[in-house]
Amino acid sequence: MKSATPATTATPRTETAGSPAPTPAGAAVGGLFARHLSLGWWSLLVFLTAGLVLEALHGFKVGAYLNVNNETRRLMWTLAHAHGTLLGLLNLAFAATLRWIPSWPNSSRRLAAVSLAAATALMPAGFFLGGLFIYGGDPGLGIVLVPLAGALLFLAVLLTALALKHRAAEAP
Repeated sequence: MKSATPATTATPRTETAGSPAPTPAGAAVGGLFARHLSLGWWSLLVFLTAGLVLEALHGFKVGAYLNVNNETRRLMWTLAHAHGTLLGLLNLAFAATLRWIPSWPNSSRRLAAVSLAAATALMPAGFFLGGLFIYGGDPGLGIVLVPLAGALLFLAVLLTALALKHRAAEAP
């Protein structure tokens, strides 16, 4: 038996009567959330594709990748792929974490976000460029980006951990 009332289509509502209007801090968190969510997924796409390319170089026995004198290149490019993939996952975790720390001061939150984004670009780039040009078995000059990226990553993780510790201290 059919209902006497007509079926209605539910439309999503952006605000309810009791919900407060978005605050500038909430908008900033939302922007960082979207940015790191996007950066994380695109990083995964790029670096997982790089892994497939490395597998193809291995599978087709490309000498520029597999020859014994190119061992440093193989190591550097594998490190670029692995670190890029893991940093992509870390961006996804950071995006999720942003929602759990609404009281995180904007300057510290912004510094952590910028540091993580820079590390996501610089660390794999340093490893890749270090493997692009090899000098007597040593990586090329691009490798100097890696310690800088490591310091930025350390800063981002430290600031995030401190914000979470502060949040835990505020919890009832």
